[in-house]
Amino acid sequence: MGSQMIQIIILAGIALFLIYRLRNVLGTREGFEKPRGVQAPAPGRRDRPFEVIEGGSGDVDITHYVELETPAGKALAAMKQIDPDFSVAEFAHGARAAYEMIVMAYENGDLATLRDYLAPEVFEPFREAIEARDAKGYTVEASFAGIREVKLLEAHFDPQSNEADITMRFVGELTSVVRDPEGRIVEGAPNELKQQRDIWTFSRDMGSDNPNWLLTGTGS
Repeated sequence: MGSQMIQIIILAGIALFLIYRLRNVLGTREGFEKPRGVQAPAPGRRDRPFEVIEGGSGDVDITHYVELETPAGKALAAMKQIDPDFSVAEFAHGARAAYEMIVMAYENGDLATLRDYLAPEVFEPFREAIEARDAKGYTVEASFAGIREVKLLEAHFDPQSNEADITMRFVGELTSVVRDPEGRIVEGAPNELKQQRDIWTFSRDMGSDNPNWLLTGTGS
């Protein structure tokens, strides 16, 4: 056997040895290989299709305050159809803030603030009461302590005019002292915390670009 043939046999042996070593290091691939980066499901877990449960609670933004099938619930749903950005939760939060602002504006005689938040037919009685108080020389010392209750009572919607009305009940706490020109107390007490119950109605044209609600009715 020539030297050239011996070299070929030696090289073939080396190649077979290298292939054997590579198989031991890398292993073999048989069948389907899961793409890298995708984790296999945990044992016993099966993917389930999304199930729609009938009879659900509906729009929780509404049902958190009133039942969906009540007149108030249907009115709120109609408002949201006209203005998809309308949120009952955001309205209730804004009404709570407006209540404190309006109550304190009245106590402090702040007609400019009242004019911004009250409809004209509501603003006038407020203005008259403040001016009558000022004419007597009375001064008011008031401090708002907080709100104990905010509850949505009624809601109405007129599809013809897009006029929406929401009635809220508030129970607030504050101290209020009215003094005459000589400084004598004519109403209230400095350390007396009193509760004030009000039923207010706010209104807005849901088809308008103006998102602001106005106080259009008051009661107790």
